Amino acid sequence: METLLLSAAAGCALAYLFFTARPAGLLRSILKTSSVALLAVLALIAGAPVLLALGLLLCALGDYCLSRDGEGAFMAGVGAFAAGHLAYVVLFLSTPGSDPGRLLQMSGLLILTALVLLGGIMVRVLAPRAGALKGAVLAYIPIILSMGAAAATLPGQGALVWALPAALAFVASDVVLAFETFVLPEGHRFRRIAPYAVWPLYWGAQLGFWYAFS
Repeated sequence: METLLLSAAAGCALAYLFFTARPAGLLRSILKTSSVALLAVLALIAGAPVLLALGLLLCALGDYCLSRDGEGAFMAGVGAFAAGHLAYVVLFLSTPGSDPGRLLQMSGLLILTALVLLGGIMVRVLAPRAGALKGAVLAYIPIILSMGAAAATLPGQGALVWALPAALAFVASDVVLAFETFVLPEGHRFRRIAPYAVWPLYWGAQLGFWYAFS
């Protein structure tokens, strides 16, 4: 059963790669949402932490919203993803062996410094360009970065070793998506290839979280 569901999730994710740059449509929404929602079902079946399943479900909801057209759908998607990231933050910090003191060690301090610098750059670049969505964008930035920092508190042992690279891949996918959405002009060649970078980074991150905690 678990192998079947994992194969279905991976199949949906692979199929969505061919739809990622296409206009909104029902099949596109189904593939995008199912690729993460099925991981949430797998987490529940495996008896993984409820916060993992909650984070995956909230992100699946965000996927559905962002796959639809309109500013309202975009705002709902941002809200769902913000809630999903907060669920992951609590999951990481409440996991046995999590130690915030790791952020003061050399590797953790480098990651924390890089995230703070990235946050400053994103605020500076996105704030003048986000228009009516400025408030939502600026509120989202510290939430996604705090998720990355929380992952750096986890021990790099066993399956948990995948949590930090997954979190950093998630951050990277959001950075690319933000620049594609708000910075690059229409017709820019990078806008045509950005979705094919965002999706593997994003879904790979969700798969990494599922594997690390299941």
